[in-house]
Amino acid sequence: MTETARRNVLIIVENLPVPFDRRVWAEATTLVEAGYGVSVISPKLKNYLADYEEIDGVHVYRHRLPEAGDRRFGYLHEYATALVEQTRLAFKVRRERGFDVIHACNPPDLIFLVAALFKLLFGVRFIFDHHDLCPELFEAKFGRKGFFHAALLLLERMTFALADVSIATNESYRDIAVGRGRMAPDKVFVVRSGPRLERMTIAPADPSLKHGRKYLVGYVGVIGRQEGLDLLVSAASHLVGQIGRRDTHFAIIGDGPELAAVKMLAAEKGVDDYFTFYGRVPDDLFLKVLNTADVCVNSDRCCAMNDKSTMNKILEYMALAKPIVQFELTEGRRSAGGASFYARADNVADFAMKIDALLGDPELRRDMGAIGRERVVRQFSWNYSAPVLLRAYAKAFESRIRTRAEERAPAGGAAPRPAARP
Repeated sequence: MTETARRNVLIIVENLPVPFDRRVWAEATTLVEAGYGVSVISPKLKNYLADYEEIDGVHVYRHRLPEAGDRRFGYLHEYATALVEQTRLAFKVRRERGFDVIHACNPPDLIFLVAALFKLLFGVRFIFDHHDLCPELFEAKFGRKGFFHAALLLLERMTFALADVSIATNESYRDIAVGRGRMAPDKVFVVRSGPRLERMTIAPADPSLKHGRKYLVGYVGVIGRQEGLDLLVSAASHLVGQIGRRDTHFAIIGDGPELAAVKMLAAEKGVDDYFTFYGRVPDDLFLKVLNTADVCVNSDRCCAMNDKSTMNKILEYMALAKPIVQFELTEGRRSAGGASFYARADNVADFAMKIDALLGDPELRRDMGAIGRERVVRQFSWNYSAPVLLRAYAKAFESRIRTRAEERAPAGGAAPRPAARP
């Protein structure tokens, strides 16, 4: 596309490295395919330590990032360091490649400060990609509101105020953008984090991953407080100790600040032998584990943050035709529909019973998996999200064209008309 070939994009993401962040990677490669020049700034984390590399036409710049743990002031240190590094690398990208738009992916809601600088100095556009509800995320992590919660609401509002276009991951986030963020509805686009079907390939199971047991329950995702892995361990304990099912192994893919505590809890409850914690893994092992799983789970706690959020793992489970067990959450049900069982809020006994019911009914597992796969194929895959992403970009550049036309227009009137031909 000759028009977009002259347009360059800078994507900034802080909480995950690229290309490990699958949503950001799908967005970046989609933009490359559409003719944009794309650079990404992301943190250095395990297995993603190069300062710079080009992957599939995307120019990836990385910076160091101290881990916050679960301390509020640790987060302030992490965010301040990231802000300095993002600004430094943004100037580097501008010198080396240039960019016409900054596409910021939260959390945190501080990246707008980088965008504001470049918008003021160079007139770049700003697209806000709303991944997480930071005020609700704070409440989920720390169980309170107070000063920091109010500050996060203010930062969110400032981010929306600066944005030329906002991208929401689902309708709940769109409502937040229009209501709390006061964005014009025509400037908010719902781009779901749908999986690329060519990546989510269904393959035969690997029985060795079950560690000698009959069944495997799979989980993939971050391991933090709001993800509720402690609830999953308690559910596994109930499954083994109360229901008496000792034929099931649990495979946990992912990392996060609560990993050590979750492992300790599994040992305390005497079920550590039923768990394998893989940490972050490459795609081939990720797919091998999930293809082997008989049931996949989402143990996210019932809170405002999780209730309004669409979790990537749910759509990935569905893409691989896996039946799901999760707690009752609004967006979880909107995504999975009949592909999932829904346990009562944070009720580990009910969660365990739902797992047990699915393991005992292979036909139900097959039918629910088929429902999920069909929902992804017909509604939620990245094929449906990519065109919306490109429309959001068209809107952002359309706004710039209109702004420039307005600047050229005479005071109090419309843009000047071309002279009539004789």
